[in-house]
Amino acid sequence: MPGSDEPTSPPDVFDPRIFAEGPPHERFRVLRDAMPVCWQAEHEVFDWPAGPGYWAVTRYADVKHVLRTPEVYSSWLGATQIRDPDPEDLAFIRRMILNMDAPEHVRLRRIVAGVFTRRRLEHIAGRIAARARSLVDAVAAQGHCDLPGEVTDDFPLANLAELLGMPEADRGLLLEWTNRVIGYQDPEHAEVVRDETGTPVNPRSPAMLRDMFDYAQDLAAHKRRNPADDLMTALVHASVDGRQLDDAELEMFFFLLVIAGNDTVRSALPGGVLALTEHPDQYRLLRERPELLPAAVEEMLRWHPPVLSFRRTAAVDTELAGTRIAAGDKVVVYHVSAHFDERAFTDPFRFDVTRDPNDHLAFGQGPHVCLGAHFGRLQMRLFFEALLGRLPQVERDGPVTRLTSNFINGITHLPLRWSPPSGR
Repeated sequence: MPGSDEPTSPPDVFDPRIFAEGPPHERFRVLRDAMPVCWQAEHEVFDWPAGPGYWAVTRYADVKHVLRTPEVYSSWLGATQIRDPDPEDLAFIRRMILNMDAPEHVRLRRIVAGVFTRRRLEHIAGRIAARARSLVDAVAAQGHCDLPGEVTDDFPLANLAELLGMPEADRGLLLEWTNRVIGYQDPEHAEVVRDETGTPVNPRSPAMLRDMFDYAQDLAAHKRRNPADDLMTALVHASVDGRQLDDAELEMFFFLLVIAGNDTVRSALPGGVLALTEHPDQYRLLRERPELLPAAVEEMLRWHPPVLSFRRTAAVDTELAGTRIAAGDKVVVYHVSAHFDERAFTDPFRFDVTRDPNDHLAFGQGPHVCLGAHFGRLQMRLFFEALLGRLPQVERDGPVTRLTSNFINGITHLPLRWSPPSGR
């Protein structure tokens, strides 16, 4: 429960339905200026029951501090999602590297980092680039598309499946699993499963993930018998100090790759395109000066961070921005607010593909900084090379539909139009 520092009537930034209208920047500005660490109520949403509440952290410096001090703000105590897991599922959820603290986090990260190398990623860069060109070419002549469904949803799925060594026929499973886990709050994607009492079953519970884990074990067994130059083969043979991933660790890392490795890029790509439609001068600049694309990717990640928020749990009594936080309290950091903090970024509401420096937090900070950050950046750069090289100025051709989620900054529909290139 909050203490005497509880603010009066703070703006609600918990309700996922708010984010379906776009990031609530004015609400976050109020919080950053007046109550940078404020108590948020977790009210009932759709079929999902109310929760105990949490501290929302909205200023850049404070968000960065929380992410960099796991001894104070733990990933393990309550995992990393706003909604509390069912108590009987917590031990299971803690097996994932995302929900670990040292020393187990350090051990598992060493194993994974040894196989998730830049060399391995760069090895498939040519095929990623060809895939991006093919997807853009498939819609170029028609002069319009709904970007997520026709182009960008498939791009990271195919890249990730190739990296993992999945058969092409199985790639649709990645989208099915991602929508189940990420879209559970969204009316378009939610598949609510109830237990015998009528209570919705958490999509991250063992029961809801069993088919994914069974697939992971089948794929791992296949790679042991038929090794190849792919990530799953490397994972089943990797070890640190003679210890390999056990079955549970392998399953949970597969889960993390499937969800985080897919949905971050899946969200970032239409977010970046939307920013360029809203700032046509920047689109023209990038077409004229393609050498700016790496910096533009960083600005897209700042402007439209794929992850809106992450949760930690206070391991000890502490204080942040003058607010007392008790051990056991939930603490939720908002990347989407930190990226527009005037204290950290000059003119943050200006989308500027030449912005430098640009120390955004889209891939995290501290010990949990994203292992797949280079893979994400590589895919974004190669996709936008294809888009900018093949299409003239793109414009919105209808309303944008966003994912109903307070976790993932997703775009589910982005209608676009352009003048079809002549001679193609």
